Amino acid sequence: MSAQQSSVNSPAPDAGNMIQTLFTTSATAQGGRNGHTQSRDGLVSADLSVPKAMGGPGKPGTTTPEDLFAAGYAACFGGAIDFVGKQKQTNAVNATVTCSVSIGPRAGGGFGLAVKMRVEDATLPQAVLAALVQEAHDKICPYSHATRNNLLIEFEVLGAA
Repeated sequence: MSAQQSSVNSPAPDAGNMIQTLFTTSATAQGGRNGHTQSRDGLVSADLSVPKAMGGPGKPGTTTPEDLFAAGYAACFGGAIDFVGKQKQTNAVNATVTCSVSIGPRAGGGFGLAVKMRVEDATLPQAVLAALVQEAHDKICPYSHATRNNLLIEFEVLGAA
């Protein structure tokens, strides 16, 4: 017996959110939150386990989808800050981005995420760093675009006094 294919699609994005594809990657997960995930090229390969705080086994040596999302968002956002800095002839390569991702039940049912982003760069004045962060979030970072109006994102920006 062969598997049948069906499509479940989200609504089409508005014209401002359509992209010209420059790069595509993929990852496959098996076993859900207590399984394994791996990127197509095998460079990302992780065993997963639901944390004890969520009622899972919290197996040592495993990670969570939230860890992977936090790592990706932090790296992407750091790149967006650097991109904006270069546009403004400001060196933002030393910015450190720490992304914390929380998961919990939503008031409307199911589960949702919340993000806290901490951006630090002692080589840039506070106001300059804050402006770079704002523009990176509002205009450049694809993770920020994808999450806009879908989850709470709080920023803590720490530049030079």
